[in-house]
Amino acid sequence: MTFDNAQTRSLLDGKNRTYVPYVAPRDLVASAKAARTVSSLLRNERFDACISTGSAVAGLAVPLAALSGVPSFYVESVARFHGPSLTGRIMRFAPRVRTLTQAPTWASTNWPFEGTILDGWESTPYELPERARRVIVTLGTIRPYTFDRAVAAVLPALKPTDDVVWQLGITPTRPNLPGRVFADMEFETMSNEVKRADVVISHAGVGSVLLAHQWGKYPVLATRSSSHGEHVDDHQRELAGALTDRDLAVELDLDDPSRNADVLDRAAHRAVRAVQTERTTGS
Repeated sequence: MTFDNAQTRSLLDGKNRTYVPYVAPRDLVASAKAARTVSSLLRNERFDACISTGSAVAGLAVPLAALSGVPSFYVESVARFHGPSLTGRIMRFAPRVRTLTQAPTWASTNWPFEGTILDGWESTPYELPERARRVIVTLGTIRPYTFDRAVAAVLPALKPTDDVVWQLGITPTRPNLPGRVFADMEFETMSNEVKRADVVISHAGVGSVLLAHQWGKYPVLATRSSSHGEHVDDHQRELAGALTDRDLAVELDLDDPSRNADVLDRAAHRAVRAVQTERTTGS
């Protein structure tokens, strides 16, 4: 169950899926409407498990599944390094819902740690081909938060010869944006653009970061800030900090865009690759 947009339609084509109207962060009214869809599904279909990694849409859906007898698991987002999200705090007290964290720093009996998806990656030097540099900028699909600061920070760092693709979500476009500009992309299109890119500039969203890593890219992270009205809280700061500490990403400087030419150059000369760990090998 997810939201209906270009990425989810293409990614889930041919799959058994149910779409619900978009639920913005902490939108309890929209979450309650989505729960009605869940109730209908639970009455008419049989499920072996219910698994969620968060967002407001899970706030009522997961407890409903648990109360219906479906084994239910809430794995807190990898972006939460200082404690559970609001949805996670709700899940903690939901009957029959098992909660897990991906951050050992706040693990407990109620929030056991069984690993994180960040464990299976490392970065290495990369030799950039001698050709026009390919850059993709992706700001995600979250609403109602625009991210104009990211666009402003990227523009001075681009070279005149760069081949640039922008995926802006609801952030307004500008007449001077070089390259191709999209609001949304189908998943296959986005995946192909990330694959061919030399530099991936992304908001610090989990899905965008994982896609970059899967294609071996060392992303440049534009971190949304709640104080600038770019997100509901500062969990993207938590994720960006964890990724830079592990040398799996570098941050775009939103306050001093003059530094970002060097930031993009660093990202272009690093790559990310999967590595085996005790958890990934099962040992």
